[in-house]
Amino acid sequence: MTRQASLRRLREYGVRPNRELGQNFLIDDNILRVIGSAAELDPGDVVLEVGGGLGVLSEFLAPDVSHLHVVELDRSLEPPLREALEPFENATLHLSDALKLDLGSLDPLPNKVVANLPYGVAATVLLKSVGELPQAELWVAMVQREVAERLAAAPGGKSYGATSVLAQLACEVRFLRRVPRSVFHPEPNVDSALVVLRRRTAAPPAELVALVHAGFAHRRKALAGSLALTPGAADDIRDATRAALEQLGHPADARAERLAPGDWRRLADTLGGERLAELRPR
Repeated sequence: MTRQASLRRLREYGVRPNRELGQNFLIDDNILRVIGSAAELDPGDVVLEVGGGLGVLSEFLAPDVSHLHVVELDRSLEPPLREALEPFENATLHLSDALKLDLGSLDPLPNKVVANLPYGVAATVLLKSVGELPQAELWVAMVQREVAERLAAAPGGKSYGATSVLAQLACEVRFLRRVPRSVFHPEPNVDSALVVLRRRTAAPPAELVALVHAGFAHRRKALAGSLALTPGAADDIRDATRAALEQLGHPADARAERLAPGDWRRLADTLGGERLAELRPR
């Protein structure tokens, strides 16, 4: 049972959950089955798991896939993770920071990401993997509920922002279900949720990413004004954006949160590469 395996490894290896790293370990078999069902596991799958923890999700996934990559930042968790993975020749442990790891260098390349993500970096890891794993088609992730709501938010809502747009430009995003705090040890101070991303197209190019971030940098301002405040922005960016918004059927003073993901792509095409290049961080 997952609860017994988790608590035994905590005791046996003297593991103390690190709050700074957002460590809340899964201890419930039922939630593993929910994750596995959502991941549509197939014997040919190569799965990436970020945040291996005590290995209970790892040992649940490994028997049903061709290969499992497990990434874990905390080296103090290596002993319990090694124990969990030892029976599986198809599993590789990477003791590394997922934010620094070149995911595209993993061999074999993952086609799915299934993870109980560290909450502080969950959205960043998801978007990074969407960009660096173009062959990946499905993500099932445990995240903080607010992050799941942000990823799946519709235009105009208070949760809708750059994260929503960037995820939805490449994927269909679905808030799967809320998850009770009792499935973790220790119980987190925040609510959790499962979110599912299914790829529709390639990740947005760097220029479009820069446009989205610049557009949401000043949420109380009109989009054209927010872009004009970006250091190095083209002199005509305000007027060009206002004209482009009207061309797309939006008011010239529309705010970023009113634009659907497709609007952002069309806006980028209208503004052109030279203007967008000026918005990229230096």
